[in-house]
Amino acid sequence: MTEVAGDFYEFIPVDQNRVGFLVADVCGHGVPAALIASMVKVAVQMVVPCANDPGAVLRGLNRVLSRQLRGQLVSAAYLWLDTENRRALYSAAGHPPLLRWRQGELEQIESNGILFGVMPESAEYPVCTMPIAPGDRFLLYTDGVTEPQNANGDSFGDSRLEQVLRSNPSSPPSELSDRLLSEIRHWSSMSQQDDITLIVIDVVQ
Repeated sequence: MTEVAGDFYEFIPVDQNRVGFLVADVCGHGVPAALIASMVKVAVQMVVPCANDPGAVLRGLNRVLSRQLRGQLVSAAYLWLDTENRRALYSAAGHPPLLRWRQGELEQIESNGILFGVMPESAEYPVCTMPIAPGDRFLLYTDGVTEPQNANGDSFGDSRLEQVLRSNPSSPPSELSDRLLSEIRHWSSMSQQDDITLIVIDVVQ
């Protein structure tokens, strides 16, 4: 939203067949949120050894960050893709659902535990396991995508986000991202009020 942001994303490549994708959103924005986002970046390095286990990744991040948050809250989502074994693992911490486009169908995937900063030691994060195949598409995003409002006070919302995805099934990820951002800006009646982060992931092998 500004030169500093409370959204954060990271890729954790393990080898040519396995990679993790993390998106996090610090409540609020500006410098305070950006400082916490920088802590997330440091904390990610501590959970790389368990990158193949989304529940362990989120538990580790929650444990490390909760000591530093001081009342701030963070949502996060983590997707692990393994193209060799044809499966995806997903877990989240109070985050908007993962969207999956597969064989002409769009599905919301929710597998949420609590936000980081609420329960430092005992939080659990359920993991959803999904098969994957070439042609599958995933979208990770923060709530800055769905919350912008028009002049009537209506949010862009999940339905409009999903409509853009359905209308652009064969667009390359970069073009889809640009189209989404353009639609959000066109919808919103105000200057940008929150950070916007989205990651489009296509399975190609």
